[in-house]
Amino acid sequence: MRRADRLFQIVQLVRGRRLTTAAFLADRLEVSQRSVYRDVAALQAQGVPIEGEAGVGYRMHRGFDLPPLMFTTQEAQALVACVRVAQPRIDTGLARHADDALAKILAVLPAIERIAAENLSVYAPQVGPDRATRERLEQLRHATDRKTKLRIDYLDLKDDVSTRVVRPVGCFFWGEVWTLAAWCESRDAFRNFRVDRIQRIEVLSERFRDESGKTLPDLIRGYDCDDRV
Repeated sequence: MRRADRLFQIVQLVRGRRLTTAAFLADRLEVSQRSVYRDVAALQAQGVPIEGEAGVGYRMHRGFDLPPLMFTTQEAQALVACVRVAQPRIDTGLARHADDALAKILAVLPAIERIAAENLSVYAPQVGPDRATRERLEQLRHATDRKTKLRIDYLDLKDDVSTRVVRPVGCFFWGEVWTLAAWCESRDAFRNFRVDRIQRIEVLSERFRDESGKTLPDLIRGYDCDDRV
């Protein structure tokens, strides 16, 4: 990669993240961290408002932007592939917005790139969660974003139904099924619920705040600890 291209990529990577380490940049660009330090210093000397320092991380000063960029043929094809694979598997609202977003992108591409993207020979069969499950996913996503508590009726693998009050923290796709990860107030612990086994969802008026030990990062750290045991 030419150095000019590498400098451009650094700008793109740094402005797209809250904090970007030199180690991350070195790995993505396949260069040494020392090269990253030199490149960042060169960009700063040219007036690019990158804040931070070696050993801590970098971020772009607010308000900095570059002119709109055109997608390459390969990038447009990658977007088409991602949307085709995801649409049958994500919730109905996200699937609709993904289709709208892709249409906007394809509409501004030059004819050659647009035709190549639309004719991509990568397809995904229309299989995945049933419509009821996908509608539940949309409810769960909104509740997670808004930090709204839920009361759910859940059918477990023994076909026993229980009612739980939960704080939703995230939805996870495992290739065949979706699960809701949540802090269960009934069990005072994290629990995972298969979305297709949730019988009823009641969105409560009560909102919740992040509390130590009950957040998505806490859940993920728990997974990491389990892996190390």
